[in-house]
Amino acid sequence: MSALTDLRPLRESPVFRRLWLGTTASGFGGQFGTFAVVYYVWDRTHSAAAVGLTGLVTAVPLILLALAGSAFTDHVDRRLLALRCTAAQILVSAAMTAVAFTDLGGVPAMLTLLAAQSALSALVGPAKRSFVPVLLTGDRLAAGLALNHLSFQIAMLLGPAAAGALTAVAGVGWCLAFDTLTFSAALAGLAGLPAGVPATSGAPGLRAVAAGLAYAARTPPVRGALLADLVATVFAMPVALFPVVNDERFGGRPEVLGLFTTALAVGGVLASILSGLATGRSHPGLLLLTCGGVWAVALGLAGVSSNLPIVLALLAVAGAADTWAVVSRGTVVQTVTPPDFRGRISSLEHIAGVAGPHLGNLRAGLVAAASSGGAALALGGATAVVATGLIALSTPQLRRFRTPQD
Repeated sequence: MSALTDLRPLRESPVFRRLWLGTTASGFGGQFGTFAVVYYVWDRTHSAAAVGLTGLVTAVPLILLALAGSAFTDHVDRRLLALRCTAAQILVSAAMTAVAFTDLGGVPAMLTLLAAQSALSALVGPAKRSFVPVLLTGDRLAAGLALNHLSFQIAMLLGPAAAGALTAVAGVGWCLAFDTLTFSAALAGLAGLPAGVPATSGAPGLRAVAAGLAYAARTPPVRGALLADLVATVFAMPVALFPVVNDERFGGRPEVLGLFTTALAVGGVLASILSGLATGRSHPGLLLLTCGGVWAVALGLAGVSSNLPIVLALLAVAGAADTWAVVSRGTVVQTVTPPDFRGRISSLEHIAGVAGPHLGNLRAGLVAAASSGGAALALGGATAVVATGLIALSTPQLRRFRTPQD
């Protein structure tokens, strides 16, 4: 078993390779956009609660649209759905760029457009997740998921620091302009996919949503994996606290703010480079739970430190644990789920993986507003440790789950 990243999916599947390259380029631009929105709101309000509100504005439409989309995502051509929604995302991103440059509408307009962007991503994200198990099977599936997370971590590593530097030099509007431009790479990657067909012949609607929820609830590995991801992010997500901690302890400089997210990505990239140690193991559920605990402990300790190098090192450890946890969760969920339910379960996975962090940012912002950034970070880490332990004890099927090997 090689410790390094398994590159076979990129070598063996040209379609997956094009999709991965497009996602990587677009994800890099997306980090500029994410940084820009948080910095724009903080710069106009200097309110931790307002920054946390970006999490609520993102999470609510994402959850609602992901659930609504699960009513039909297994009944339509997912490729066409993803192409159309990505094109709409370009228009929304262009409007956010205009707000940043002109300040027309200010924070309310930016938050409204952020909600629209989130709603579109709630349809695009599950569709993209469902493509990978169609293109890859067996241990190539775990390797492909690891490569997808590597692209995300590369974007996190390079994007926020570059966005902080660009903001310091030219202003936050140029970050959103760059984000708009890189959406074209996502379109190119999706265009390379073969024409899709509906995964199921059943009727779309509320019954389809209920059937997907029932399948997740009655399948312990899927249920446990989604809950483990939710408790890690809802209780311990640190991103909304970065501007607060930066102001409290490190002078509020934008270039330092960018280093926090970059530190998460450094750990994530290192873990992705060594992802062979994770994808080659046959018990991804146990690995998911272990990494969830490490993530929570590292962030809790970061909350009580005032030394910048130590904080960055702990964030790197958290980023590494998160990478292996995400790969393990995806391996469990996508391996267990049959094709007829893949779109609906991918919607739930998208809610857990994307809405969970935004709800966590809301929680963090509210707790920080009532106490401090460091206290919110430490309390969240401690809570996540306890919750992860309870899931491990109550879901033995997740701990013992084994994946097939090619």
